[in-house]
Amino acid sequence: MDSLITAVDLTPGQFWLTLLVVFGAGVVRGFSGFALSAIIMAIAAVYLSPVELIPMMWWLEMTASLMMVRGGWKNADRSVVFGLVGGSVVGLPLGLWLTLSIPVDASRLVALSVIIVLAAIQLRRIRMKFLATAPGLYGTGLVAGVVTGLAGVGGMIVALYVLAQEAVARSMRGSLVLFLFLSSLASMVIHILFGTMTLLAVTRGLIFAPAVVLGVAVGTLMFQPKYEPYYKPFCLVLLIVLAAAGLVRLFL
Repeated sequence: MDSLITAVDLTPGQFWLTLLVVFGAGVVRGFSGFALSAIIMAIAAVYLSPVELIPMMWWLEMTASLMMVRGGWKNADRSVVFGLVGGSVVGLPLGLWLTLSIPVDASRLVALSVIIVLAAIQLRRIRMKFLATAPGLYGTGLVAGVVTGLAGVGGMIVALYVLAQEAVARSMRGSLVLFLFLSSLASMVIHILFGTMTLLAVTRGLIFAPAVVLGVAVGTLMFQPKYEPYYKPFCLVLLIVLAAAGLVRLFL
């Protein structure tokens, strides 16, 4: 065990905390279809910088995606997913470009505040009809890409869009799983171009991957028909909590 702790360049306390957080995030990912990276970032960013966490989390996200992608492909609304991915790929470079000229904290503040408001609106069961249109679909993907490059919370924007659809829980979850799988493939190219995928990041990702496997397995078992009516409210509340945690971290 000491050799593993040395390999990931963490203190023993940080190692065990990361292991616990990764497992818990895996459980949530297995049930909801998203939020793995957001949960890890919300806690582990206290002792690891985002530039260290993001490439490590690529391996964790890909591990979860490979476990879930078969069901995601089967249950997802693929036309919606492809539209979101297409818009996101176009928006991501723009977001990265804007990062050079706009304060990141300010953009993250706006993005997280918007997520809280929109999630609260959906909890109130107020329909946002414009999202059901083609411009709404591609526009959401574009915004998600921009926000990913600018503030790192684009996945939450996509989750809001998917949850706004009048679809069964299984389809919404499948769409989120498939989107994250496809967008993760694209993000590896970006990591390579920016040189952020270091050997340490790969080592950390592979060492913590088994915790994700176990967590996703537990979360997937929890996604049963009797719990599906609670799926959408759970995900919306989760988005609000994660966004609020991000705001608190900004102000602190």
